[in-house]
Amino acid sequence: MYSYVEQYLDQWGFSVGGATKCKPNDNKIMLDVNFVVCQLCALLTAVWFRLYLHPSKTSPFVRHVVATLLGIYFALFCFGWYALHFLLQSGITYGIMILTGVEHMHKYCLVVALGYLSFCQITRVYVFDYGMYSLRCLFSLFIFLFFFSLTGMARKEDQLNQSQKLLAIRRMPSLLEYFSYNCNFMGILAGPTCSYNDYIAFIEGTPYRHRDLETKGKVNGKSRLNDPSPNTEVIRKLATCFISLLVFLSVCKVCPVERNVDDDFIATTPFYAQVVYLYLSMLTTRPKYYFVWTLADAINNAAGFGFNGYDSNGLPRWDLISNLRIMNIELATSFKVFLDNWNIQTAHWLKRVCYERCPYNPTAATFLLSAMWHGAYPGYYLTFLTGIVITLAARAVRHNVRPYFLGSPTLKFVYDVITWAATQIAICYTVVPFVLLSVGPSLKFYRSWYFCIHIGCILLAIALPVKPRHLRLKEQQPAVQPSLESTDSNSNQKQKAT
Repeated sequence: MYSYVEQYLDQWGFSVGGATKCKPNDNKIMLDVNFVVCQLCALLTAVWFRLYLHPSKTSPFVRHVVATLLGIYFALFCFGWYALHFLLQSGITYGIMILTGVEHMHKYCLVVALGYLSFCQITRVYVFDYGMYSLRCLFSLFIFLFFFSLTGMARKEDQLNQSQKLLAIRRMPSLLEYFSYNCNFMGILAGPTCSYNDYIAFIEGTPYRHRDLETKGKVNGKSRLNDPSPNTEVIRKLATCFISLLVFLSVCKVCPVERNVDDDFIATTPFYAQVVYLYLSMLTTRPKYYFVWTLADAINNAAGFGFNGYDSNGLPRWDLISNLRIMNIELATSFKVFLDNWNIQTAHWLKRVCYERCPYNPTAATFLLSAMWHGAYPGYYLTFLTGIVITLAARAVRHNVRPYFLGSPTLKFVYDVITWAATQIAICYTVVPFVLLSVGPSLKFYRSWYFCIHIGCILLAIALPVKPRHLRLKEQQPAVQPSLESTDSNSNQKQKAT
């Protein structure tokens, strides 16, 4: 029998008792209580980890062991027996690394890890509990990025671009280091993804050993500390989490996304009102992502991970592995800008693993890989297939139309207002299947809109010419001097909308 607390939580879409006890009807607005409890415990543990297991006080071996064991414990508490897949997949891929050569291990790993992930997601969705969001196996991101970084052992320095040089792993890691990278308590539940080199530098206490960012000892007269305190940044991010959660609980029931496919709503509501409601209903789904990703970032910062040098004012930056920039998302004036600031580290991962390496149709290949990673629901594939079309159209408009509006501030402002509205509606239109999950309701929604955005984007992509990617890269290469800082953590050259 539920307690009063459990009834209250259930009323607002939370589930009590872990992943196997959640109700399918509540999944679209669910923030699992076990997950939140684990993350809050991880936050407290991170503070203890930074204060009492600081690199100056203990060895990397101890830090690796503690981070790994705590991560496995939190995963077992949150996901139950399903968490054993973390260990099994990590063990299989480490075996691939031992048995195969560095030139081809990343290919074998991609096939095995993606196949294993797909099998888990399909059985999770269609065998055990349809309607439940499948565990997306964040450790798969770490595994893919790790093995593609290992190609640095088989390539010469001049064969790598600036980003690949930062990621390149030059020595074979131990089993403990590998499991620590994949299963540490700071990122096992919600990420964010980070590079192996950044993680090892954090564990060993040398965050800039492989980053030649520090050229002077002072900025604007302020001394640079090697180990600045993250307390202010953690408090700021926790305040953001609290506000995001409060907004989500306040509005999640007001504008349900499912109403967009309600027969009475479609029949009786004018089209302009449907457009406004679509924007509001999708807007109310974002705060839960803001809460989860900001909390994950705060946990890493509390442990001392995420320091990214100093800004122009000499203030420490803690955005090395940040996953989103909320204001840039809400004020985005292009599909690319939105995607550049949403789930940033996953987008970096997709760029490094797929977009930069795929010789043919890298945009389509990247969206397809993203859909496969997200899960087995048809709605995911509808969303990312729609995203391909909108990305191509947005790129064509930006290259052909935008230059005409840069002549004066007034024209630029008008362009920004129009593109902001178009971007927000396009994003909402794209992600409706992602929330609805099933084919039937998703196609019903698109039919109610007469597939107008699909058709319009296809016509724009055909009518407006865009230079092939390899030609654009040749033009940009002489003029662009890549910086280490922008390439790895704040780069806006992402794969989804280049």
